[in-house]
Amino acid sequence: MVYPPHHRQIVEELMSGKFLLSNEEHFNSLRENEAFYTEFFKVSFDLDLHLKTEYAFLLSKETQENFSRDVSIFIAILSYELDKDGRNFMEALDFHEFTMEEVDRYFENSSFIDLIESNKTLRDQDSRRTLINGMARRNIVVKNFEDRFSFTEAYKVFVDFAKELAIKRMAQDTAVNQN
Repeated sequence: MVYPPHHRQIVEELMSGKFLLSNEEHFNSLRENEAFYTEFFKVSFDLDLHLKTEYAFLLSKETQENFSRDVSIFIAILSYELDKDGRNFMEALDFHEFTMEEVDRYFENSSFIDLIESNKTLRDQDSRRTLINGMARRNIVVKNFEDRFSFTEAYKVFVDFAKELAIKRMAQDTAVNQN
């Protein structure tokens, strides 16, 4: 069988939980062969391929992993703190380079300190650095230097998830209030 160009790299990276970004050469091969890969991942691994304009990732219906949860909480708290600081958090996530010192300051002074302290991945500087390194391995952030990073377009998956969750929650609250 003849596979599309960069097949092995596409499969290995997606199966390891990595986001493929639109600026990567093998992303074009994935996009050009979307139907093949959608079926390939569904039949081979029962995984759903999500191909967006800027990135691609796999999603499983049966997952117990905590990494996505921790990334979601990290981005939510950072976004809240940026907003509270008077900054447009979406603009900051799109264009700003963050330092570890800046992130630590936001987390240490956060009004969500109880949540932060109860989460072993967020509770201290070393844990947050480990999380950020994990996000770098999965193309959610790019490490510009050891103590600096920028978000890639992949962060939008977590923002979209939070938006969907908020809409569902508002719908539930509305239904309860109407009864």
